[in-house]
Amino acid sequence: MIALLASSLRSRVRPLRALMRGIAVLAGLSVLPTAVLAYADLLPEGFDLAIFGFEASPAVDLPHVREQLASGGPLRIVAFGSSSTEGIGASSPAASYPARLQVDLNRSLPHLVGGVTVLNRGIGGEHVDDMMRRLGRDVVAAKPHLVIWQTGSNDPLRGIDLDHFREATLAGLRTLREAGIDVVLMEPQWCPKFDATPGSYRFRDAVREIGEEMSVPVIRRSELMRSWVDEARLTRKELFAADGLHMADRGYALLARAAADEILRDAGPVRVAAAE
Repeated sequence: MIALLASSLRSRVRPLRALMRGIAVLAGLSVLPTAVLAYADLLPEGFDLAIFGFEASPAVDLPHVREQLASGGPLRIVAFGSSSTEGIGASSPAASYPARLQVDLNRSLPHLVGGVTVLNRGIGGEHVDDMMRRLGRDVVAAKPHLVIWQTGSNDPLRGIDLDHFREATLAGLRTLREAGIDVVLMEPQWCPKFDATPGSYRFRDAVREIGEEMSVPVIRRSELMRSWVDEARLTRKELFAADGLHMADRGYALLARAAADEILRDAGPVRVAAAE
């Protein structure tokens, strides 16, 4: 009888100890609102974090962005690329996708002190070697939390070898990661000129493969552009500029919104610290 009672007590004490250990962990984290719940595995099985206002989240693709969002900012982004980033085809610099992205993110993240800044580092006509030559000067030196790297558009049009493109892009991603910068890749556009250039979409596919290999999010611009037309969100005439290669204002606006959504999704759910 005594042994049975002892066993019963032990079975009750173990869950209680686990519960107290979980509460202790959460108490410690409560004084660090920006901390990631790295100790969630110490909690009892089935423990509901929501009762303390926390959510257990998987690893996020943009940890530095997440940290800024949780801490209250500011958030600094570099839009890096060629003519689609520079804004060729737009009616004004304010209609380029980086400018529209800054507006969209500031509307979505009004709590950030200092707001969101998106620096436009796009230069029309560049291929991957051109970009790599200025990666340190124009991107790393700006000390952004995030880089959106639009690439692969000019490379097939200028005869760049696909394997070389891939190797150079991987090297660039490693450089950015070593500098503590999050990265989102943006693939080439869908356009008539690409349709007419043999092998051009192999570069789009390479960007997707690199993203998968390096666990880097990819904005699937080609896919998005086709869907906007298929879903009648805009016509081909509204999507493309007069040259048939670059996007026009409405296309850039949709691209900016898609980029904003990608960033917010890849940063993961964030619990913002309440102001004291």
